[in-house]
Amino acid sequence: MNLLLDTHVWVWSHAAPERLAKRVIAALLEPANDLWLSPISIWEFLLLAERGRLETQGKVTAAGWVEAALSRVPMHEAALTRDVALRSRVVRVDHEDPADRFLAATAEVYELTLVTADERLLRGKGFRTLSNR
Repeated sequence: MNLLLDTHVWVWSHAAPERLAKRVIAALLEPANDLWLSPISIWEFLLLAERGRLETQGKVTAAGWVEAALSRVPMHEAALTRDVALRSRVVRVDHEDPADRFLAATAEVYELTLVTADERLLRGKGFRTLSNR
């Protein structure tokens, strides 16, 4: 299975694994599964850190945290393409959060399963999800 991690799932997998459901942990650890990350999740993480809504440990910068996380668990990059951008405006989710719309569109375009705890994304149509509940 090809898994696209929502931003919070990616962060929790490194900083708070106890927040992950057992089935999500099993899916992330399954060697047959490929893990994917959108640059939108990195952008969202950096924004949250800049606004003080996320903290890195010690004196690690937000960019340093991202680099360390990607070193520990390499992921495929689900590039933000023209197709993803176009799809983000018509993807079937019931809200306008740009990061979520890009993640849903990325899952749809790349045929990935979006791993999320976000109820609004879990109710979306046209893309697969794995619930972290």
